[in-house]
Amino acid sequence: MAVQKLPLAKAINESLRKALETDPKVLLMGEDIGKLGGVFRVTDGLQKDFGEDRVIDTPLAESGIVGTAIGLALRGYRPVVEIQFDGFVFPAYDQIVTQLAKMHARSLGTVKLPVVIRIPYGGGIGAVEHHSESPEALFAHVAGLKVISPSNSQDAYWMLQQAIQSDDPVIYFEPKRRYWDKSDVDTEAIPAPVHAARTVRPGSDLTLVAYGPMVKVCLEAAAAAEEEGKSIEVLDLRSMSPIDFDSIQASVEKTGRLVVVHEAPVFYGSGAEIAARITERCFYHLEAPVLRVGGFHAPYPPARLEEEYLPGLDRVLDAVDRSLAY
Repeated sequence: MAVQKLPLAKAINESLRKALETDPKVLLMGEDIGKLGGVFRVTDGLQKDFGEDRVIDTPLAESGIVGTAIGLALRGYRPVVEIQFDGFVFPAYDQIVTQLAKMHARSLGTVKLPVVIRIPYGGGIGAVEHHSESPEALFAHVAGLKVISPSNSQDAYWMLQQAIQSDDPVIYFEPKRRYWDKSDVDTEAIPAPVHAARTVRPGSDLTLVAYGPMVKVCLEAAAAAEEEGKSIEVLDLRSMSPIDFDSIQASVEKTGRLVVVHEAPVFYGSGAEIAARITERCFYHLEAPVLRVGGFHAPYPPARLEEEYLPGLDRVLDAVDRSLAY
């Protein structure tokens, strides 16, 4: 059957399998992704089925992994790179920002770099330092990169397919605490445009915008608010670069209020850009200031404190109440 209920991690595995089967130029690279199947077992079974030349266990050297992927892309391959944890990407940041993001423009459009960099991100798994960060704004700020994040298994499958097929470099952030959340995947569906936001719950009183791991929290907040007679619309942004401002604007013009939610620190976060743009676009429609809910401007805390750091149901509902009180 085309429709299966799969955990998000398994949907990514199936998407990678489909890409490897469809295009012999697709190959996977990363630390422990082969024999082990990755620390989250997302690539489980792929090396066994496609061989060590297509699913490559690399040294523990992120700069070398991404640099090699750039070289392979220049030779016509479509490498899909796994960074084991979010906080491990920074040794490769120079390669991503100064080479991967710029080479297409540097060559006046003659060179294409179809590289996908998969990064498990976010907290909620009780991990140690460098294993729970949300660095998406650092990449969304860089021209030449596309930055996307699925919140459910269907998007996890199709957005990865679209990323691999793209001729542009794509940073694909995977919400690791949602890896084992199950939802339907239709492998024969016609996918939505990869950078289009999606209304996942309609409403009329206020718009909640989120992406990745926070979409589920916002849906829970909207359900809780409904019990108090409040009608909350939830938009799954899906893409942090580019951002579908038109969909956000259309929702805010209907509801008059906007709260943006992400795990990353609020300071200079994606929500700041959304708040600024929507204030510019919807000034005369807004009934209240655009509010943001996110992490604190501090290093990610030890695991025993992460529930105090991460935005949860209470902090989202508090922002909803403050916005509706205007």
